[in-house]
Amino acid sequence: MSNMEKQKFDGYANQYDEWFMVNDKLFTSELRLFKKVLGDISGKKLLSVGCGSGLFESYIDSSNIEGIEPSKDMAEIAKKRGINVIKIGLIEEVELPEAEYDIIYFNGSSSYMENLQPVYEKSLKALKAGGKLILLDVPKESAFGFMYLLGKSLNTYEHEYLEGTMPALPYPLQLAASGVWHSTEEKIDVLKSLGIRNFNFYQTLVKNPMYTNEEPEEVVEGYKSGGYVAIIAEKDA
Repeated sequence: MSNMEKQKFDGYANQYDEWFMVNDKLFTSELRLFKKVLGDISGKKLLSVGCGSGLFESYIDSSNIEGIEPSKDMAEIAKKRGINVIKIGLIEEVELPEAEYDIIYFNGSSSYMENLQPVYEKSLKALKAGGKLILLDVPKESAFGFMYLLGKSLNTYEHEYLEGTMPALPYPLQLAASGVWHSTEEKIDVLKSLGIRNFNFYQTLVKNPMYTNEEPEEVVEGYKSGGYVAIIAEKDA
């Protein structure tokens, strides 16, 4: 895909940020997961694949974070928030140096990629020995995943089937509908095929979507209940 083509989030950067600001308690839950799985990043070199607007990074020290982002709109905001955007484009188009990064993470961006295997393989090669590939996503099999897929199929959230089940302000349909949505097990299988043996899993948004913005949730281990799940895949030392 050429960089001249309109990317999925072009024109939606402000809407994306505004959604998180209105759903502030849901955002706090996701931010807690984000901070938990990144851990202490002082002195480490990080790469965010699909860094978006850098909203999450604006709550941490982003001075050692590089970013790749297909949407020019998103990338411009991320730059203002201190992320060193090394490429406005797709990771498939980027040559990454080998054994360069301590942490490479995809915060929601796997959900907009059709073929995960070559992207994860490229990322693992760019990690130092003992480095971590971290994948944070809405799982396809979660309540949120079902909601987005149903909205995508119906081309609306305003449907009798969804009456009485929706959060007050659901994720923008245009963005939900452009997602691919992968299951957690699918991502695990891809990583195992690439030689990953050491995994850790954390999750949040375990309540039904209607209630996730009532109060921030704590991060818990595992991946079989959450609406937002993190896979930490450690590269062999």
